[in-house]
Amino acid sequence: MPSPNAALTVASSVALRIAAYIFLRWIPGHPFPPAVYTLLAVYLASFLVSLRTVSRYKVLVDEIDITVTKGEEEETKRNRQPPPLPSSAAHSHKLRSSEDGEGEDDEDEDDEVDEVDGVDAVDGVDAVDGVDAVDGVDQEGPAEINIEETVVLEEQGPRPFRTLLTGLPSPSSTLLSVATAAINVLLALAVADVVYRGPLLHPGHGLSFARVGFVSDHESRILVREPDRSRLPVYVSYRSVDDAADDAWKAAGVIGSLTNESDYASSLTIGRLRPETRYQYATSTNHSGFFVTAPVAGHVPRRHGGTYTFLTSSCIKPRFPYSPLAHPLDIPGLRRLAGRIPDLKAQFMLFLGDFIYIDVPRRFGTDVESYRREYRMVYSSPDWPAASHELPWIHVLDDHEIANDWDRNTSGVYEAAVDPWHIYHTSVNPPRVRSDASYYSFTQGPASFFLLDTRRYRSLESAAPANSTDKTMLGPEQLADLLAWLRKPQPAGVRWKVVASSIPFTKNWRVGGEDTWAGYLAERRQILEAMWDVGLRGGVGVLVVSGDRHEFAATSFPPPAGARWPLSATVHEFSTSPLSQFYLPVRTYRQDDDEDVLIKYVPDGNSKFGAIEMSEVGAGDQGLLKFRLFVDGRESWTYALTTPPNFKGGGRGKDAIWG
Repeated sequence: MPSPNAALTVASSVALRIAAYIFLRWIPGHPFPPAVYTLLAVYLASFLVSLRTVSRYKVLVDEIDITVTKGEEEETKRNRQPPPLPSSAAHSHKLRSSEDGEGEDDEDEDDEVDEVDGVDAVDGVDAVDGVDAVDGVDQEGPAEINIEETVVLEEQGPRPFRTLLTGLPSPSSTLLSVATAAINVLLALAVADVVYRGPLLHPGHGLSFARVGFVSDHESRILVREPDRSRLPVYVSYRSVDDAADDAWKAAGVIGSLTNESDYASSLTIGRLRPETRYQYATSTNHSGFFVTAPVAGHVPRRHGGTYTFLTSSCIKPRFPYSPLAHPLDIPGLRRLAGRIPDLKAQFMLFLGDFIYIDVPRRFGTDVESYRREYRMVYSSPDWPAASHELPWIHVLDDHEIANDWDRNTSGVYEAAVDPWHIYHTSVNPPRVRSDASYYSFTQGPASFFLLDTRRYRSLESAAPANSTDKTMLGPEQLADLLAWLRKPQPAGVRWKVVASSIPFTKNWRVGGEDTWAGYLAERRQILEAMWDVGLRGGVGVLVVSGDRHEFAATSFPPPAGARWPLSATVHEFSTSPLSQFYLPVRTYRQDDDEDVLIKYVPDGNSKFGAIEMSEVGAGDQGLLKFRLFVDGRESWTYALTTPPNFKGGGRGKDAIWG
């Protein structure tokens, strides 16, 4: 049986390795680093004790032979021949006792022997190594006792597998002992590397970059950051790439002053552009990129075979899964996305929140600079340029840009959190629905978009039951604006209304569902009925895109049976994440009723994004939507939808045509 110290060494080593593996490869949660550091301290202390006490030898045999002689007669308790092994040790002792009054030659010989090589006491040979008495011996007569102990030892081998797997020191190999301890030390250092190296050594103070935000059919918004005052002012130019007769560079504008108040960043709008035209922009700070202006609202795109494409995903955390040789700001998901951009020819990336993780794996502060640093780290990633050089990005806010499961409106850290959000995202996002709002709307080509803010206006998750009408996700103004947008007739040729929600619309995610629309069911039902009304009118389909869950699920929301809405009014949701983060090792999506119907569930994959392609069917009286799911760089699933039939009539008549 192992000693208590050896058991502690094994337990702390195994626990450390499991915790480090989960943190580095599965979930970079904030409880793991302090647990790993504590386990390492316990392990090293117990390991050093084990190292000092471990024996190079193992006892194979430990025997005692006792011979008792009375006069000329010899009686033997046990008589064993010692094994002929070279690695043995033996010792013997002769004991004498005599009766009183019979000439004692030496008074130093005593009747009682207190201790003989592991024998507790011999008083007339009362006990020898657990033997109370020797059979056939008169305890009061003279006797001669011989005791011989034989110990056979064997040198232990290095035991490499046990040593390397358990963390225990090797009995005979110093190299293996050092190696197993080094494994645990290196794992703890890797955890510390993830937590500290990026924020402390790569805070992005010197970041200089430019990117494209929202692009309409006639203008494009450009974000520029330049902390080096010697390079100011920043001049921005652009030119047409499609038209060789008009490819001269033109001045777009000048950014004259950049200060710490805006984290040395500012935006600029390039106007007077032509629809569906490819342009190149460049700055005097040696940054450039490309973008394609959008088709006019309701018009079928002339480019790319008449297909209008945009991408969707959410959730980014640099350097996960962990690779010790990777750059501290490595983002594998951006590389996988960049590899698909030339083929997909998307108008933009609609990023659905968690662009930063302020509280994973550790929150370094709640001040403005702590939040700004997280944005700069993502934009400083060596993988960012390839993912944005020819792809505009527009954004939706979610909780990890503020704090996990945020439901505190504008209190607490909110103002510090949205400072860099406004600098880096709002400034180049689509138009706001209201001047002071943080939700957006625009229409281009075959689609109209409404980008929700599901954090700023919501009620507390615990304020009331999920089906309470007193709870709101959107707040009264945003809800009213969304419902008005759903009722609003769209220009001819607009086939889809797309609602972008940072959190899933379905209630089928059973872990943490109270943070999603599953915790606000009364308001969700009100929105669903307005969406079904769109399908009832015909000609336009409603689509929800969401993220947050680090899994993918496609869900449909059919109208209730027997209601006034046709089945063709069914709303669909594609919830896609993460772009570059962990995925949950357990399954959390489950359909329990026929209100939210599972179409496809793909939980695994550290990198997921969707490509949504819109085109027209036949003569153009119906829209076709194709969703393509990419997992870890490979296309893994495809699904197609068509818009509800565009003609008058009741539900059954529409379904006969649509079905």
